Amino acid sequence: MRRYVLDFQEIGPGQVADVGGKSVALAQLSRIEGVSVPVGFCVTTDAFQRNLADASAIDGLLDQLARLGQQDGEAIRALSAELRRTIQAITVPDEVATEIRRALAGLGEHLAFAVRSSATAEDLPTASFAGQQDSYLNIVGPAAILERVSACWASLFTERAVTYRLGNGFDHRKVKMAVIVQQMVVAQAAGVMFTADPLSSNRKVISIEARVGLGEALVAGLVNPDRFKVRDGQVVARALATKPLAIRALPGAGTGEAPIEPEAQGRPAVTDTQAVQLAQLGRKIEAHFGRPQDIEWCLAEDHFQIVQSRPITTLFPIPAAGDQENHVYLSVGHQQMMTDAMKPLGLSFWQLTTPRRMAEAGGRLFVDVTRLLASTTSRAGLLDAMGHSDPLFRDALETVLERGDLIETLPDGGPGGPPSSQLPAVETLAASETDPAIVEELIAHNQASVAALEREIESKSGSELFDFILEDIQELRRILFDPRSHQVFMTAIDATRWLNEHLKEWLGEKNAADTLAQSVSNNVTSEMGLALLDVADVIRPHADVVAFLQQVQAESFLDQLPALAGGHESQAAILAFLGQYGMRCAGEIDITRPRWAERPTTLVPVILTNIRSFGRGEAKRRFEQGRQQSQAKQAQILERLRRMDDGEHKAEQVKQKIAQVRTFIGYREYPKYGMVSRYFLYKQALMREAQRLVRTKLLREREEIFYLSFQELQELVRTSQLDDQTIQRRKQAFRAYQALTPPRVLTSEGEAINGTYRHGDLPAGALVGLPVSGGTVEGRARVILDLDQAEIEPGDILVTTYTDPSWTPVFVTIKGLITEVGGLMTHGAVVAREYGLPAVVGVENATQLIEDRQRIRLHGTDGYIELLP
Repeated sequence: MRRYVLDFQEIGPGQVADVGGKSVALAQLSRIEGVSVPVGFCVTTDAFQRNLADASAIDGLLDQLARLGQQDGEAIRALSAELRRTIQAITVPDEVATEIRRALAGLGEHLAFAVRSSATAEDLPTASFAGQQDSYLNIVGPAAILERVSACWASLFTERAVTYRLGNGFDHRKVKMAVIVQQMVVAQAAGVMFTADPLSSNRKVISIEARVGLGEALVAGLVNPDRFKVRDGQVVARALATKPLAIRALPGAGTGEAPIEPEAQGRPAVTDTQAVQLAQLGRKIEAHFGRPQDIEWCLAEDHFQIVQSRPITTLFPIPAAGDQENHVYLSVGHQQMMTDAMKPLGLSFWQLTTPRRMAEAGGRLFVDVTRLLASTTSRAGLLDAMGHSDPLFRDALETVLERGDLIETLPDGGPGGPPSSQLPAVETLAASETDPAIVEELIAHNQASVAALEREIESKSGSELFDFILEDIQELRRILFDPRSHQVFMTAIDATRWLNEHLKEWLGEKNAADTLAQSVSNNVTSEMGLALLDVADVIRPHADVVAFLQQVQAESFLDQLPALAGGHESQAAILAFLGQYGMRCAGEIDITRPRWAERPTTLVPVILTNIRSFGRGEAKRRFEQGRQQSQAKQAQILERLRRMDDGEHKAEQVKQKIAQVRTFIGYREYPKYGMVSRYFLYKQALMREAQRLVRTKLLREREEIFYLSFQELQELVRTSQLDDQTIQRRKQAFRAYQALTPPRVLTSEGEAINGTYRHGDLPAGALVGLPVSGGTVEGRARVILDLDQAEIEPGDILVTTYTDPSWTPVFVTIKGLITEVGGLMTHGAVVAREYGLPAVVGVENATQLIEDRQRIRLHGTDGYIELLP
C-alpha cells in the first residue's frame, strides 16, 4: 500500500528511496539521545510519483534531458524551466493533499513550518547535493504548505540540480523527490558546523559558523559569519564578523531582513561555552553516522536544535593504520606525476611492484614516513631529499614538525630510530666514470628480459597465468631496484645538482645544467616525441590520408588506411611507433589505463599538429640544435672558468660533471619505460582471461576486472565465485575518489598539507612554483587537462595538472610548460630540459588561476609566472 506521508519515527535507515537522504538523516538524528530535532513529517516519493502521473508531457521532456551533457548549458536551462513549470501547474492529487492536511492537523496547522526538499540523490556519502533543491521557511496554513510542497517537487529540476546530476552520473529518471515539513524554529542564532575542518581536513578540529537570526542569511551568502574552531573541548580559534542585519521570521509568514542595532553588531552570535556545547553535539552525531558530518543547527531559547546532517563528501580519506598512533604520509602520486585516482587492479600492481607496503586512501597510494620523521638522523635525510626533489614536500613536512604535537622525537638507536628508520645511502658511480657502455648494457638486459616475457606469457592462462605474473614481477623488481641502475641515474642527478650549485657560486649562472642537458643520448621518452615527428614526415605528403585522419573517431582507423593513396606507408609508420611506444598512456603507472596501442586515436591530434606545424626533418633538426646549444654553453662556461683563479682545476671538474650528465641523465627515463612495457604484457594476458570470465557469465564486461585487486582476480579465476555487489560498490567508490584532490602530505588526523614556496620579492600577482628548466618565454597559455583534447599550436605554453611521459609528443610544439605537480627530477622536468623548454612545476591551482588562451610570461629560471593583460 502506498504511503504519502511518514512521521520521522516511522522512517528507517534503509528508506532513502521512499523519503530521500535528508529525511533518513533527520529520522536518525531524532533517535540520538541528547539531540533535539524539530518535529515533522515527510511527504514521500510515492506522493511525488503520484503527482507526476497526471503530467503526460514529463516523459518527453525527460527523454530530451537524458540526451544532454554538462556542457549543454542553454538547453539544460530551457528544459529545466519547462519541467518546473509543468510540475507546478499540476494540482496536488486529493489523496496526497488529504494525508498532508491530516499530518499538519496532528502537529497544529496554525503553527509555522519549514518546507524542504529531500531528494533520493541527496545527502549521500559520495554526493551531498547541498543547495541543489529548494527550501521555504516560516510557511503557515495548509494551502501555503501544499503550494510549497509542489514547488519543492519542481525544484528537482532546477538548472543547478540537473547540472550537478550530470556531473555525478545520476540518471534523472531514477532520482525522486520527497519533501520534509518540519515545525519552524524561531532562532536567536543559527549556522553550520563541520565535524572536520573543511580548510585543513583535520578530523580533530570542529569548525562552526554562526549568525544572528535564521541560517538563511548564511546559506545565501548575505552576511559573514562568526567562525569558531574547537579542538579537544576548547575554542582554539575565533574570528568575529560585523553583523549589520539578520534574517528573521515575519509575524504573519515568510522571512525578511532586519537591521541589528549598532552596539550589538560586534557581539558573538554564540558564546565560547555554547560553541563547545555545540561541538560536543557534533561529535555525538558524527559517532552515530560513523563519518564526519556537515550539520545545520539553530539556537532557540538557549537550546540547540539540529535541522540537518549530511556527510562531508569533500574530505580526503585517511589511510587505515590499524592502530591509534599518529602517522604522517607522503603522496606517491605527486612523486610519480600521476595524482589521479587508480582502480583497485592498478593499486595492487603498484603494491606488488614496490618493495615497501604502501598505505591506500581515496584510490591513491601513500608512504608512511612517521618513523623517519621521529628520528633526528633520518629526519634530516628525508627533509634534504624532499627539499632537492620537491620543496613543497619539505615545507609541508616542516609544517607538521614545527607544530610539535604530532611527531614524538625518538632517540637515535631507540625504538623507531636507526638503523630501521635510516634512509638508504645514495650510491653514485666514480667521479671519473663516463662510459656509455654501462647504460647500453642496462638497457640491453631490460630489453632482453621484456622480450622473454612476451614470448612466455602467450601460453599462460588460468591460475598458471597468475603464478607466472607473480614470478615475473620479482624479475621486474630486480631490474627496477638494481643497485647499478640506481647508481647510473643518481650519478646524473648528483652531477646536475653539483653543476647548478657550483656554477651559480663561481659564475652567477642560475640552473646552468638545464642547457647542458639538452639532446642527450638514450632518453627513451624524449626520443618518443621526436619519433612522432618522423611519423608526421611519412604522412604529410599524402593529402588523402591527412584528410582521413582529420575525421577519425573509431579506434579501428588503422585498418582503413591501406585503401587510401599513401595509406600503406602511413599505416606502417604509425604501427612501428606503436610497436615501440604503444604501451604508454596518460597515468601509465595504473595498469588499467587505456594504452596508445589500445586507443591510437589519442595520437591523431598530435600527429596532425606536427604535420601542420613543422617541415620534413624537424626531429633531426631539433636534436642537433639542442646538441649545439649544449656544446656552445659548455665552451662558454669552461672559457670563463679558465680565466679565474684555479680556473683549470675548476674547468676540469665541471667538464667531468657535464660528461656524466650527458652520458647518464637520459637513462633516468628507462626503468619506468621497462616497467610499463611489462605492465602492458601483463594487461593483455589478463584481458584474455577476462574475456573467458565474460563468456562464462562471471563478469558483464572485460573491464570489470579493473575493480578487483590482483589477489581477488586470482581467487575469482580459481573459484569462479564473486559477490555480485563488489564491483558495483568499487565503481561507485572510484567515481567519488575521482572528484578528490590528494594532498602532498596527509596526517592520521586527516590534515591535508600541500606546502608553500618561500620565494623572495616577486611581481604583484605572480604565481610561484619550482623552476626546473631555465629560460623566459611569453605566449598564449593552453590549459589542457586531457591529452586527448590537446589542440596546441606552436608557441603555446602548456598548463596542466601533471605531465608523465605520455605528454612528451606535445613538448615538440609548445615553448613552455607549467604544471601543478612535479619536482626537479620528475619525467616532465627531465624532458623539458632536454628539449630546452622553460618550465615551472608545482604551481598550486595553476589550471584554475590561469585562464585558457590568456597571455602569460613564464620565468623558468626563477620559478614564477606573470599573468599579462
